Amino acid sequence: MGIVQSVNVAVVRTGEWTGRVGRSGIDKQPVARPVRFEPTGVRGDTVCDRKHHGAWYQAAYAFDREELGHWSQVLGRELVPGNAGENLTLVDVDSSSAVIGERWRIGGAVLRVTGPRTPCRVFAGFWDVQSLVKQFTEHGRTGAYLAVEEPGEITAGDTVEVLSRPEHGVQVAEVFAVSMNRAPELAEHVERGLADLPEKWRESVAAKVASARSGTR
Repeated sequence: MGIVQSVNVAVVRTGEWTGRVGRSGIDKQPVARPVRFEPTGVRGDTVCDRKHHGAWYQAAYAFDREELGHWSQVLGRELVPGNAGENLTLVDVDSSSAVIGERWRIGGAVLRVTGPRTPCRVFAGFWDVQSLVKQFTEHGRTGAYLAVEEPGEITAGDTVEVLSRPEHGVQVAEVFAVSMNRAPELAEHVERGLADLPEKWRESVAAKVASARSGTR
């Protein structure tokens, strides 16, 4: 399926763009050593905003090197692994097209795709792009949040192996599109994958599905 280009953990930053918390771990830096992925998160990483991040279904975040290349072209500056706040920078893996509930073996760990990343003002502030939330939403290639089913160590160069993929076929990008009211025509399809979403997200997406099917927003 692809490989891990780098494993990244947080360097905590402060600044006006970090919002009410005043600190952020969005700036991830590659590490050369094996890193242990656990159900509670990535060892050595730091989550500052526990209200919106750090749940079991957000234990790790994966983003594609190809998407970093896309945004490098859009912004006119080079983005490097970790710059999207991802723990895993993947090559030849379309994480936004991964199916909700899909299970990956990477290194010594087994990870499960739980849903899309939603862009926020902290992300926009970190990149210093005021319109980033809108641009990122319109592009719709969010990367994937991951739960850790079997803890283990992951290091750069490890392969990504798909162990199983739910038959409903609902992709991360499709859930994001419905969640952001951008693709009401996908509502019936996305509904098939609701059972594989974490409960908190399931309720929110189910409400979006219902609104889309009724023609309201």
